[in-house]
Amino acid sequence: MRTVALRAGVSSATVSRVINGSPTVKEKTAQRVRRVIEELNFIPNPSATTLKYGRSKTYGLIIPDLTNPFFPEFLLHFEDVLVENDHELLVATIRASEEKLISSVRRMLMRRVDGVVLMASEFDTKAIEPLFLHNIPVVTVDRRRAQRGSGDVAIDFEHGYQQAVLHLRELGHRRIGFIGGNEGLTTSQIRAQAFEKAVKDAHLPYSQALTRAGNYRVAGGDDAMRSLLEQKIRPTAVLTANDLTAFGVLRALHAAGVDVPTKMSVVGCDGILLSDSMYPSLTTISIPLREMAQACVTALEHTKVNIAKKGLLLSVRGSLTVRDSTSGPPR
Repeated sequence: MRTVALRAGVSSATVSRVINGSPTVKEKTAQRVRRVIEELNFIPNPSATTLKYGRSKTYGLIIPDLTNPFFPEFLLHFEDVLVENDHELLVATIRASEEKLISSVRRMLMRRVDGVVLMASEFDTKAIEPLFLHNIPVVTVDRRRAQRGSGDVAIDFEHGYQQAVLHLRELGHRRIGFIGGNEGLTTSQIRAQAFEKAVKDAHLPYSQALTRAGNYRVAGGDDAMRSLLEQKIRPTAVLTANDLTAFGVLRALHAAGVDVPTKMSVVGCDGILLSDSMYPSLTTISIPLREMAQACVTALEHTKVNIAKKGLLLSVRGSLTVRDSTSGPPR
């Protein structure tokens, strides 16, 4: 930086301001500094910045499973929002293991991240306590509660399932089944309760016999749909906890010779890119990932200003994308 300052005829402080995008430097001076930086092929050392200011300008993202397309798609939007806010991203995956979560938290602490978004919200708070002890803001996803130093961004499944159920009712469906997520997880309970409420609010019969637990994966959707097909009275439409589950439902129905949508309608939830590439293309509750990423950053910034404050409780609302996997029930 001193070499750049000498060649550009400015102070080291001016070089620092140009690198950090400060508006206080005149544009003509900033252009001269940037030209020298390019000539010298100078790359600022983020570690030195972290040591000097105690801030890394890096946010951590802990996700449970990269094989589920929902998480990589969210990651791309989250990184876009961070880059626009002059921040970097540190990603860790944990594969539903508390030991890996503890290890990921340790990595975040070593890199001195400015905050962490935890998408694997089913874990006990004890695993992330070191973040609170080191005054690092945390934002969970769909935990639906906030505390000192921690906020949450929830997905409004209630609204999404209401839209889906009303769509199916308008098509003439009366027996609607549901395949949820892993039993015992808070987010699975939230989705199951949202579905039950949507059915009852639409004045349709809710039947526990037409609901099954899945595991948010294709195989879980496949197994659960095969179980529903064994029912004496089958549903004429099925809603699912996520799109991967819906893909499994489509596979099971195809194997059983049940045509979609003339014999069975299927609705997913997520809106991942693959949902439009299936055959038939999947009607799904599309979650606005860009809006969700922005909400996570907003919640982090809010807590970062004052770590002693209670975090924000924010939510994002999905919308129903109607495609080819839904139609009227069979006669």
